[in-house]
Amino acid sequence: MADLKDESIAGVSRRTVLSLAAGASVGAAAYGVPAKTPIATRTNDLVMMDATTLAAAIHSRRASCVEVMTAYLDHIDRIDPVVNAIVVREERGDLLAQAHERDRQLARGESMGPLHGFPHAVKDLQPVKGIRTTMGSPILKDFVPSADGLMVARLRKAGAIFIGKTNTPEFGLGSHTYNQVFGATRNAYDQSRSAGGSSGGAAVALALRMLPVADGSDYGGSLRNPAGWNNVFGFRASIGRVPNDARDAWLPSMGVTGPMARTVTDLAMLLSVQAGFDARTPLALDEDGSTFQRRLDSDLKGKRIAWGGDLRGHTPCEPGVLDVCRAAVQIFESIGCVVEEATPEYDLDAVWQAVVRLRGWQLGAPLLGYYNDPAHRALLKPEAVFEVETGLRQSAYDITAASVVRTEWYHAVRRFFERYDYFILPTAQVFPFDVGLHWPQEIAGRRMTTYHEWMKATLLITMSGCPALAAPAGFGDRGLPIGIQIIGPNRRELDCLRLAYAYESATNWPNVRLPPLLAAR
Repeated sequence: MADLKDESIAGVSRRTVLSLAAGASVGAAAYGVPAKTPIATRTNDLVMMDATTLAAAIHSRRASCVEVMTAYLDHIDRIDPVVNAIVVREERGDLLAQAHERDRQLARGESMGPLHGFPHAVKDLQPVKGIRTTMGSPILKDFVPSADGLMVARLRKAGAIFIGKTNTPEFGLGSHTYNQVFGATRNAYDQSRSAGGSSGGAAVALALRMLPVADGSDYGGSLRNPAGWNNVFGFRASIGRVPNDARDAWLPSMGVTGPMARTVTDLAMLLSVQAGFDARTPLALDEDGSTFQRRLDSDLKGKRIAWGGDLRGHTPCEPGVLDVCRAAVQIFESIGCVVEEATPEYDLDAVWQAVVRLRGWQLGAPLLGYYNDPAHRALLKPEAVFEVETGLRQSAYDITAASVVRTEWYHAVRRFFERYDYFILPTAQVFPFDVGLHWPQEIAGRRMTTYHEWMKATLLITMSGCPALAAPAGFGDRGLPIGIQIIGPNRRELDCLRLAYAYESATNWPNVRLPPLLAAR
């Protein structure tokens, strides 16, 4: 147990606590989630605190864990029926009993860590002992794990109380959160629109103050797209930064787990809990998570930033996306950075073809058993079948050739970072689309040939292995949010956090523009 005088807990920064009323009308029903009439609620001060301020309030005993739990559960009861973000809920009595025990620990001078007493809902791809984990699939709709996943165990050890799960698309496939088990999650800013995915439930729960922080995962943009579409922060760290459970520890997927938050300080705090070596994952990075407890303010004057736009036309964008993102990039100039338009030199079509092959192999393999069982195959959504069948078409030599392209692309990006300190791209190529749409068939007149091609701008960065921090960029003409990816060299997460911290200090988007469900009348 950590002593309460530990500066990493007691010495956190304090921000102004907002207390606002909420009211908004909601879009039409889709995927079994009914439309609602306008709601109004007086939100509790506790749920409007950022996570580090909340941690300070809990550890100084200015707020009890029971008070915090009660405030969040009441707030979730009011808000979540409108957006469907938290899809598995634990019993209130059990949660309050756990909160009471956290308070008794503090009374004895004991703290479990920075998440002590935090209500937390885990993305429904991660196993949590004793809590239903469906992965959004009807095949697993009643599955209850007997043990925590590795990342979940770290959250529990740091003091989190698991209140349930956040919604995700089936097996995390696709950047739009809907499934046959729970239905669709609706965007925090416009309930007629998609929340993004696959960490859509997490992003919406964060934006609407139903969670202090959230966890997510990312292969093709699943931490980045929903963060951008819900005006919060998400961080895809370097491969191995946050150890992952995997059946194959030596040929790991390009998927990673990571943090989401409403402030960069909170993002770093959660990453400090999630990160660090574990002997069960031999390719995990050695560096301890305490690295991310360092100060984030730094002198960025003269830092060189490359703005990639639509990657020379390779990633077409909906009108307005690049305009909002360019305006965000200008903020970096105001804090002393030098911005140029530039992209790494490499055949991006070749990278994309390699993405499709490697993804089919990596994501199709865990689903092969279901695919081979006719009864289960009938329950798989088309995107899951697509990945399995893409993998089945590959030979070992095809996978090797695709991996060589990935390596060459990594070196092209590595050389690019010899000229630039950061690379900036949009978090998605479109604004949030209609919640009833499966995926965009066309962008700016160009047909999308796969269910994930509209997320090419994030998938190409996945292939580089670089850390990419999603930050809010602003809002388009229709009031819909979009974000930017702050991309740094491999293993330079702290650099990404420092630039994002300076950017947040100049913009403060999550508090400047609250979702209509929270905004004052």
